Amino acid sequence: MRVPILLSLVILILPVAAYSSETTRSLTLNEAIRMAVEKNLDVRAELYNPAQYEADINRYRAIYDPLFTLQSNYTDSTTTATSTGTLGVSSQTLNLNSSLSQQLWTGGTAAVTFNNGYTNSSVFTPPSSWQTGLGVSLNQPLLKNVGREATEIDIIISRYSKFASLEHFNVRLLSTVAQVRTEYFKLYNLREDRNVKKVSLELAQKILSETKARVKAGVLPAMEILNAEYGAVTREKELIDAELAVSNQVDVLRLLLQMDASVADIQTVDLPTRDRFDVVESEALQKALDRPDIREQKRTLELNEVQTKNLSQKTRPDLLFTTSVQFAGSDSAYQRNINQVAAADYPVWSVGLKLSYPLGNGAAENDYRKSRLKTEQVSLQLRSLEETSAKEVKAAIRGIVTGFKQIEVADRGTVFAEERLRSFMRKNEVGLATTKDVLDVENDLAISKSTQISAVVGYANALTTYWQVTGELLEREGIRVVEGDADKLYSATR
Repeated sequence: MRVPILLSLVILILPVAAYSSETTRSLTLNEAIRMAVEKNLDVRAELYNPAQYEADINRYRAIYDPLFTLQSNYTDSTTTATSTGTLGVSSQTLNLNSSLSQQLWTGGTAAVTFNNGYTNSSVFTPPSSWQTGLGVSLNQPLLKNVGREATEIDIIISRYSKFASLEHFNVRLLSTVAQVRTEYFKLYNLREDRNVKKVSLELAQKILSETKARVKAGVLPAMEILNAEYGAVTREKELIDAELAVSNQVDVLRLLLQMDASVADIQTVDLPTRDRFDVVESEALQKALDRPDIREQKRTLELNEVQTKNLSQKTRPDLLFTTSVQFAGSDSAYQRNINQVAAADYPVWSVGLKLSYPLGNGAAENDYRKSRLKTEQVSLQLRSLEETSAKEVKAAIRGIVTGFKQIEVADRGTVFAEERLRSFMRKNEVGLATTKDVLDVENDLAISKSTQISAVVGYANALTTYWQVTGELLEREGIRVVEGDADKLYSATR
């Protein structure tokens, strides 16, 4: 008998334990914003883009890494004798070469070479010998691909791309913070609306109870009970819908903030402001010109200008200056061979110019033209974005002014609706108003209170929109993005 009893107790305890693991979290707006900045998956994913560009920057800096090369090969050849009496020739050749080359910021390449060759042939006297050369060489372009900017063009492009991606990260962050504020106050709105509907249901149930008593006493006709019951059922259905909306919104906010699934409910602590916010339009328009998406477009324009300048240089002829100096040695003994090199008895030097230019040069010319067109396109897009920002700022200012007026109107409407309900309830007591009249007036009051709450939240959302379109929302919330944030992510990757 004990086993079924214990099993029953476990079954009863499990739901309680599961329920007790779920918690209610009281959350301030500042805490919600901080959680989104640190944990939101879209925000975290966006930071990987500048980190990847940091990897590109360091990759292209590797052009200045010295290149060490070792090369060896062995050749054994034999030719047969001919019918004319020519003797057959056999030879063995061994090459052991090494070099160390370095890219220069001027666009040229310097190299140090140390070459060793050993030849053993049946036709030479002596039959075997070493040939060694130690030298330096320089290849320097004079017209095309010359200078630091041309040499480091990939580094420069990656750096500008990184700056643009950081601004895009700011755009994502700005949008996320604005979304947190909106969803936070939406949860407040839905919860307050639910409370309004709960009070409305309680009042409808009270009216139903009183109506039944008055019908029983013969004061009211039985039809009034049906009106009261219909009003109570309607409000019960509205309360159920409101409960569902609150639960769904908790899930939205929990996902946005990446909160643990054990948090069953979120209680908003901060209330939306009702204070007047004065705006100077000229100052707002000026602030908007420095918002992240415009800064990103400016970075893109700078990037395209750099590429256009580089492609302009590539339309020039390719004139290459070459020079080299080498000290050579040759002897059957390797040591004497090396001694000749060290003594610099047999210097070899050369200097030259190499000019190459494709007739027509169509590829370089069209690359340059395409880049010019792209730069002009980005410039027009920047102007369009600046004009759009001005329109958005003006619309946001009108939204703030309208939102504040709507709060005042909603407050007055609620006061009138409350007084109207009290008047109809007094009339109902003396038989001058039906139960349906009272329920209709009470419903008007519930709608008025919901409108009042929505007006306050709408004003808060209008402020959020204004701070978003002017680009100052992150600063107001104390959030600042620096290049080092992406660099830390890059450095932590192994």
